[in-house]
Amino acid sequence: MSAAPTVRILGIDPGLRFTGFGVLEKTGSRLQYIASGCVSTQRKDGSEALAPRLKTILDGVREVIATYAPQQVAMEKVFVNVNPQSTLALGQARGAAICAVVDSDIELTEYTALQIKQAVVGKGNASKEQVQEMVKRLLRLPALPGADAADALACAICHAHAGQGLGALPTRGLQLRNGRLG
Repeated sequence: MSAAPTVRILGIDPGLRFTGFGVLEKTGSRLQYIASGCVSTQRKDGSEALAPRLKTILDGVREVIATYAPQQVAMEKVFVNVNPQSTLALGQARGAAICAVVDSDIELTEYTALQIKQAVVGKGNASKEQVQEMVKRLLRLPALPGADAADALACAICHAHAGQGLGALPTRGLQLRNGRLG
């Protein structure tokens, strides 16, 4: 019997001010925390110019990828906000992060906030504090991670567990009907 392969997963929670990242390894059903943090676009000069902030996200995610060498990346999908300008800005931040991932030739999977919260907390309307607490527990962390890092780690946890359990049955059935295995 061979040992379960280890997969390194990078979770990304895109944001224009702070883009959270979280890295974990999955071996079988065991998850191990590697690192987490934020790419901050806060400028020392107080500038809010969009283009330099997007470049900071692009460069920051590239640096995280170069440092931690993930094999897979999971990212939170954009949601439609009440404010269309906020939604557009978030979409541009996501685009910068996606470009860094695609440029590195790494598999990218996207999840909704609802899917992530359900995977980590068990309910889609969980609060940020509940997500932070469950991430701490699931990864056996000594303290709560920051909100953006916790969201990124939650995204990585969601990806690590995607395709397992009863929720995978409809997908696996479709793959088998199309003549492909798992």
